[in-house]
Amino acid sequence: MLFHKNILETIGDTPLVRLNKVISTSAMVLAKIESFNPGHSTKDRMALKMIEDAEKKGILKKGGTVIEATSGNTGMGLALACINKGYNLVCTVSDKQSKEKIDILKAMGAKVYVCPTDVHPDDPKSYYSVAKRLNKETPNSFYPNQYDNLSNSEAHYETTGPEIWKQTNGKITHFVVGVGTGGTISGIAKFLKEKKSNIKIWGVDTYGSVFKKFHETGKFDESEIYPYVTEGIGEDIIPANVNFNLIDHFEKVSDKDGALYTRRLAKEEGIFAGYSAGSAIAAINQLKGQLTVDDVVVVLLHDHGSRYVAKIFNDDWMKKQNFI
Repeated sequence: MLFHKNILETIGDTPLVRLNKVISTSAMVLAKIESFNPGHSTKDRMALKMIEDAEKKGILKKGGTVIEATSGNTGMGLALACINKGYNLVCTVSDKQSKEKIDILKAMGAKVYVCPTDVHPDDPKSYYSVAKRLNKETPNSFYPNQYDNLSNSEAHYETTGPEIWKQTNGKITHFVVGVGTGGTISGIAKFLKEKKSNIKIWGVDTYGSVFKKFHETGKFDESEIYPYVTEGIGEDIIPANVNFNLIDHFEKVSDKDGALYTRRLAKEEGIFAGYSAGSAIAAINQLKGQLTVDDVVVVLLHDHGSRYVAKIFNDDWMKKQNFI
């Protein structure tokens, strides 16, 4: 009989699919569709790695509680790991996250604290600060801290990078992905550049995030920080997982373009993906002048569209945002 011992064994080996209609470049663009992971996002990989590394170090003990600040997807990956390994899970999220993400976390047994978005990261009410406080107050608890825990990027160095290299037979010339914690882009970039140093790594940023200016100037400019509705990418902090030396360029994409391209992916390619997927497609089209017919571009699509049904796939919400 052919079967897996538990759901965690199904993480990884996600498909690469050519995009045919939403791309306005002659280059070959291949989508790494990470929603094929059991938790429907690329975060399953690093969530499991953070848990297993903590177990090996003796940080996470039997019957313990995992407490994490998440935009939803890492929480889902942690939920799968906690369910199968016997841990409790507490997640803090910002109030801009979709209701679907919060409801899914609760359905998977997590306790969820919803925190205000429009506060400084060091504010006691921020979802970072609340997670840290709960970690201090809860006996036998573990705070993975996906932003600074290098197990995050190591997971992608060990799994996602090799998969992309093998699937493209080493012909990849560009890798494109939205940047949040930085683990996905940095881990994959490290592996790919070790294989072929001239591969271009493009990070997708959003307006209201500090990444692009910090990458280009080395300056953390707080005037760059303001509220935005795109979920899962961009930051108002500099996570330790972002290796700026491995990233060749950051491209900013508007909330509107990210939403519209996500809807186009569904209607024109049959790929029901999340908000940051549309942002990544928009970035490729914005940078099409730097691509040729001989290039092979891999774009990673982080998560599944089911997380955003009440938002970008809802006409009323889109109209309220003046996106349509």
